[in-house]
Amino acid sequence: MTTFRHDGVLIIGGGLAGLSAALETAPRKALVVTPAPLLEACSSAWAQGGMAAALTIQDDPDLHASDTGLAGAGLVDPDVARKLTGAGRETVEWLAAMGAPFDRDEDGDFAVSLEAAHSTARVARVGGDGAGRAILSALVTSVRASPHIEVWEDGRLRGLIQDAAGRVCGALIQRGDRTVQVLADAVVLATGGAGGLFAETTTPAALMGEGMALAYAAGAEIVDPEFVQFHPTAIDVGLDPMPLATEALRGEGARLIDGQGGFLLGADEDADLKPRDVVARAVHAARASGRGAFLDARMAVGAHFPTAFPAVFAACMRAGIDPRESPIPVAPAAHYCMGGIAADPDGRTSLPGLFAVGECASTGVHGANRLASNSLLEAAAFGRRTGRAAAAAQRTGAGRAVRPTVAAELSNESRAKLRRAMSDHVGVIRDAAGLSQALELIDRLEREAPAAPALIAARLIAASALAREESRGGHYRADFPEAAEPRHTRLHRDAAVAVLAAE
Repeated sequence: MTTFRHDGVLIIGGGLAGLSAALETAPRKALVVTPAPLLEACSSAWAQGGMAAALTIQDDPDLHASDTGLAGAGLVDPDVARKLTGAGRETVEWLAAMGAPFDRDEDGDFAVSLEAAHSTARVARVGGDGAGRAILSALVTSVRASPHIEVWEDGRLRGLIQDAAGRVCGALIQRGDRTVQVLADAVVLATGGAGGLFAETTTPAALMGEGMALAYAAGAEIVDPEFVQFHPTAIDVGLDPMPLATEALRGEGARLIDGQGGFLLGADEDADLKPRDVVARAVHAARASGRGAFLDARMAVGAHFPTAFPAVFAACMRAGIDPRESPIPVAPAAHYCMGGIAADPDGRTSLPGLFAVGECASTGVHGANRLASNSLLEAAAFGRRTGRAAAAAQRTGAGRAVRPTVAAELSNESRAKLRRAMSDHVGVIRDAAGLSQALELIDRLEREAPAAPALIAARLIAASALAREESRGGHYRADFPEAAEPRHTRLHRDAAVAVLAAE
C-alpha cells in the first residue's frame, strides 16, 4: 500500500456537491476522487426537473423556505432552510455565469416551472428536462480548467483514516488493483445517496450508501436514514436503473391514471401535484390492486414532447412507447435519501476533519420529505460553503494516522438479494414484519461480508425504519399509519438507535 500526502482538501465524489466544493477551496488545492469519469455514475447528472429558487417577483426566499418546511413534515430545521433558500438566486446566477444554460423567458429572465408542493412556479430548468447534466457539464469544464484541482477518475472510497485522537485525516482509495492511503487536512464526503440498495431505483445502481456507512463506522453521527423518497413516476419498462419521468410533466398538466383511465388521485386539476410520498403511495396502491399506473401526457404535452421533454421522450421511445400517443407505465422507485451523515450547512460533521455535503449529508433542510428540485440547490449552495469551510481546516497533528481495515464487498448474488429485500420490505409501504425480514437477511449476509458498507447502510435504514413507529413523509408504516410527535432518529456506532424529540 502506498501513501500519498495531499496538501489540501480531499473530496470524495464528483457530482454537483463535490465539484461545487472543489471550486471553492481555491487557492488551496483540492483532490477530487470519483469511481467513474466525471458526468458518469452520479445522480446530479441524471436530475431532470431543475433547481428550485425564488427567481420571480411573485416569489421570495421566505415563501420557498415555508414550502420546504411544509414538505418536510415537521422535521426541517427552519434556520437551515432559510440559509438554503436565501442563497437561491445567487447560486443559480453563479452556475449561469459558468455556462449552465438555464432556460430563459422572452425578457431574458430565468424561466421557471411549477412542481409538486411548491406554492408558486420556481424551478429553473434546462432544455425542459436536462438540468442536471447541463449544469454539471458547466462545472466539469470549470473544474478541468482550475489549476488548484486535481481529479482521479478511477478511485473508490474503501475507508476513512483517523489519527489517535479520532480526527479524520485521510481516506483509503482503491485505484484498480492497488490501494492508496491519501492523507489530507480535511476530507469531504460528497458520495451521494443509497438508492442502489433498492432493486427499483432511479439512481445509479452503484450508489449504495458507502459514504454514510464508512462515516458511521468511523464514529460520525447519522440522522434520519429511514427517510427515503420514492419517486412516483419512474418509467416501468424493466430497466435497472429505471428511467425517470420528471415531475415537471405533472406540472405541465400530465395526469396519473389507471389501466381503465381513472384518475389515481382524483379529478381536480392539481390532484397529482401532492407531495411525492402521497403520490407514490397512490401509484403503489394502484399497481398492487392490479389496476396499473400510467402517466398520461397526451393532452398536456402531446406533439411537443420531443422538444419540451427530450430526455423522457427518448427513454420512452427506446422502450417502444410513444408518449404522444400512449400513457407511460410508471412505478415508485427509490430516488433520494433525506437522512444521512449529520452535517451543518458548512458541511461540518460530528468528527473533526470530516465534512459531508449533498445527498450523503443530513443538514436538516429536507426533513422527512424533500421538496422537489431542492436537491440541486442544496448540492451547489452548501457545496460552495463546504468547500470554503474545508479549505480553512488545518490538521492539528494529534498523532500518527491509524489505518482502518479495507471494507469487505458483497458478491453480485448477495447484492441482488439485498436489493430485492430492500425494495420488498423497506420500500414505499413498510411494517414490522417486513423490516424484520430485511434485517434478518442483512444478518445472514454479514456472515459472508462482515462490515460491508452496503450492509451497514442497509441496516441503518431498516433498523431506523423499524424504530420509528409512526408514518411521516417518505416513511410509511402500514402498522403505524398515523404521525406521532416530530422526532429525529440519531445513530452512533457506540449506541443503540435513538428516536429523539425534534429540536
